[in-house]
Amino acid sequence: MDLLGYLFEALSPFNLLLAIVGVVLGTVVGALPGLSATMAVAVLVPFTFTMDPAAGLIALGAIYTGAIYGGAFAAILVNTPGTPSSIATTFDGYPMARRGDGGLAVTLATIASVIGGLIGAISLLLLAPPLARVALAFGPPEYFWLAIFGLTLISALSVGNTLKGLIGACLGLLLSMVGVAVVGGDVRYTGGMQAFLGGVDITSALIGLYCVPVIIDLVATRDPHLKVTAGDDGIRLREAWDITWRQKFNVIRSSVIGTVIGILPGAGGSIAGLVSYSEARRSSPRSAHFGKGEPDGVIATEAANNATVGGGFIPTLVLGIPGTPPDAIILGALLVQGIKIGPTLFASEGHIVYTFIYGLLIATLLMLPIGLLIGRYAYKSVVAFPKALLVPTVAFLTVVGSFAIHSNPQDTQVMFGLGVLAWVLNRYGFAPSPIVLGLVLGQIAEQGFVQTYLIGNSTQNLGGMFFGRPISIGIIAAALLTLLYPFWAGWRARRRAVTPLTEIAEAASERPGALDSPHPLPEAEPPAARGHDWGAVALAAIIFLIAVSAFWSTRGMSAMGSIFPTTISVVLAALTLALIALGIAGRGRPGKAETMVGPVSNARRAILAIVFGIWVWLLPIVGLAVTSLTAFLALTAVGEHEAVPVRTWVIRAVVAVAIVAAFWWLMSDVLLLRMPNGVLF
Repeated sequence: MDLLGYLFEALSPFNLLLAIVGVVLGTVVGALPGLSATMAVAVLVPFTFTMDPAAGLIALGAIYTGAIYGGAFAAILVNTPGTPSSIATTFDGYPMARRGDGGLAVTLATIASVIGGLIGAISLLLLAPPLARVALAFGPPEYFWLAIFGLTLISALSVGNTLKGLIGACLGLLLSMVGVAVVGGDVRYTGGMQAFLGGVDITSALIGLYCVPVIIDLVATRDPHLKVTAGDDGIRLREAWDITWRQKFNVIRSSVIGTVIGILPGAGGSIAGLVSYSEARRSSPRSAHFGKGEPDGVIATEAANNATVGGGFIPTLVLGIPGTPPDAIILGALLVQGIKIGPTLFASEGHIVYTFIYGLLIATLLMLPIGLLIGRYAYKSVVAFPKALLVPTVAFLTVVGSFAIHSNPQDTQVMFGLGVLAWVLNRYGFAPSPIVLGLVLGQIAEQGFVQTYLIGNSTQNLGGMFFGRPISIGIIAAALLTLLYPFWAGWRARRRAVTPLTEIAEAASERPGALDSPHPLPEAEPPAARGHDWGAVALAAIIFLIAVSAFWSTRGMSAMGSIFPTTISVVLAALTLALIALGIAGRGRPGKAETMVGPVSNARRAILAIVFGIWVWLLPIVGLAVTSLTAFLALTAVGEHEAVPVRTWVIRAVVAVAIVAAFWWLMSDVLLLRMPNGVLF
């Protein structure tokens, strides 16, 4: 059968139905924080064993690509990455939604996801064997420098507060070292608690660091959660397409980056999104607007992370090396079907592979109408949802999402603790994104660093291993360019006697409307004056003690287990001392002042945090159903700022019961998770 015949096979009614259902299910699962693409694929694998291998692969591929895309909904509408691949989507997607362009952001994400997914799938179709060899050229040094390249995004995330951003990244790197070391097997920083032997779960941390601060601030004022632009129905297709067409080079470059990074085992969509975001910012004439609601940032991230789907299948099918966890599950499904993976797969099992690839292309195309339809109603629903119900619903999703990963209530407690910590840190200028970067890239960086160090010592060529390999040199050059570009741009701006870009961006963040004006740069407000940043000084002193404690704890570790935490703790101590010195000298840059409109209720914030804390503490003791329903009603009362009729409270109680019951059924009967029943069910 020729390639055209495989296309017709993929277009059969049954395969087309599988693609449609898979994309819908994947998008919904990806949009729910904590219910990852890996979980969706793993749950449905057993159902594919009775199908034709090609049909089963199409179903799994459609769910996978839909889930990666679906993560953008939560990232844009509630500032929480639905999947780790959508981390960078929050940087500009949520600010766009806050200023009334949420529908535009969702539409841009949909178009970019479809284009990126198509480029990744076409690369899988045409270039699989040669591109698979790229993965074999990457060794420990390249993976280490790739992680460092991702960390250079701090310069884009911490405009005006780069030092605080570096401190946050080091904190994230220390968090990534909790548990058993990836090299050497040392048990580190667990505090003697068995719950931390597996480390800090990345998805739980993402939910806590991004979503909990949003929930706390939601109850502070009467302000609506998201603004709505007049006439915005959630599908601004013409406007989004015009923006995407103007940024066609950004889309193509980001898709290529996503495809290449996708073929690297273990890298995945989160790194692809971060690297493409960094490159988009570096090359953009509007680089100062990134992180403040710049559409190019959403386009770059979503094109890259969806391109990793096709890219990840290249080493999976050609080499038998899964690029991402979902790829590993799909690889297992292939092996169960008796399909031999390897370079001869495209020749020996061509009818299966090519039918699957065409099915993946079809599923990606279907994301456009399905995504726009879901996006329209998702955006309008979140905007129209009363804040008194939105607060407990989002809080419940954070609890469900963090628990569902491992059926472990302690993950939920870690999520809440990190969330409160992120809210406090953010008040003094320590953004959560650098912490997330360090946590996501920490294990990749440590494994590459330690393995390179060991190989370099054994061959007596340590410098050559780190700095002498061609691919490493290229990645180092790109990382330096990304890291130093904002400083060079600021220096050039000062020479021209104009406001530096980084300071313009910081000023614009206080006045989002300036970014939408035809001439935003001349109208930007002057940056905040430097001064004694006593709050940051106090936090830096606490973090310095954490760094000293982390360094002291390495004494009992092996050489392999201690070298990376020793290095990071020393760097963290030096950075905190520098911040303390700048703060005392009056050269610090204080954290952002409260920018909410109207009176702010700190009492409601405190009450919400207390109720939330009691909820996650009692969850394993009393049970998920009872604690969630009680907390849902309590948080509804906290989020309500004015008196409402009894009938409204009855309706809200019914809604609370329906939401809790629906998710209980989903987790216990559909996902078959082990539920914490507790003493009261």
